[in-house]
Amino acid sequence: QVQLVESGGGLVQAGGSLRLSCAASGRTFSTYAMGWFHQAPGKEREFVAAITWSSGWTYYADSVKGRFTISRDAANNTVYLQMNSLKPEDTAVYYCAVRAAYTRNLYRAAAYAYWGQGTQVTVSS
Repeated sequence: QVQLVESGGGLVQAGGSLRLSCAASGRTFSTYAMGWFHQAPGKEREFVAAITWSSGWTYYADSVKGRFTISRDAANNTVYLQMNSLKPEDTAVYYCAVRAAYTRNLYRAAAYAYWGQGTQVTVSS
């Protein structure tokens, strides 16, 4: 089992920045990748970004490329999402997730077995 705890959400004006953190504990040695997803009210959970744990390869949704940066601190089993130039349409609950085994598709929520409880990000216009 892997436990995930997100933090860093909040209310920010459009154009502002937030940094989300996700601390993992438990069977973290089996992590292949970690990802961030978001879910707005009435919408499906959507991919935001992912990072492979050993090599550090990163993947982003087109909507956040150039604005968001995913990174990891392997020593502390923590993944971060730096969000800059935030827009009202970024408003959602943000979840981090863990994928244990190799996959060619890190964009699907179904590929991830473990999820955090989510943190709310609200961007005002």
